[in-house]
Amino acid sequence: MLLDNNPMIIEQFNSLRDHNIQVALDDFGTGYSSLAYLKKFDIDYLKIDQSFVRNLDSQSEDGVLCEAIIVMAHKLGIKVIAEGVETLEQFRLLKDMGCDFGQGYYFSRPVNSDVFSSYLNDNLCF
Repeated sequence: MLLDNNPMIIEQFNSLRDHNIQVALDDFGTGYSSLAYLKKFDIDYLKIDQSFVRNLDSQSEDGVLCEAIIVMAHKLGIKVIAEGVETLEQFRLLKDMGCDFGQGYYFSRPVNSDVFSSYLNDNLCF
């Protein structure tokens, strides 16, 4: 939607920001995601596309790209989420690179709302 540069979409985006709703730019590094969006829009999170995480190891070009995205985002005050984290090695490499958050099967398979509610009740103290 941001590609259209439609004033109504930009107004809606700004309205979300005005209501303190945080925004994540999904699949960063692929397709239409662009560095220009980082200048034009107030983005809170970049989500590194899983295609960079899938073959991640300490010697891969994907590792270099992930680290570059993380450093760039942090310099711009943006937090980073890695998509598709499936192994302990991926988790550790991304953590060592300074990645803020991860999502993927390493943490949990998709679950329905009842299982998720039960998990929250069993694991969080309020």
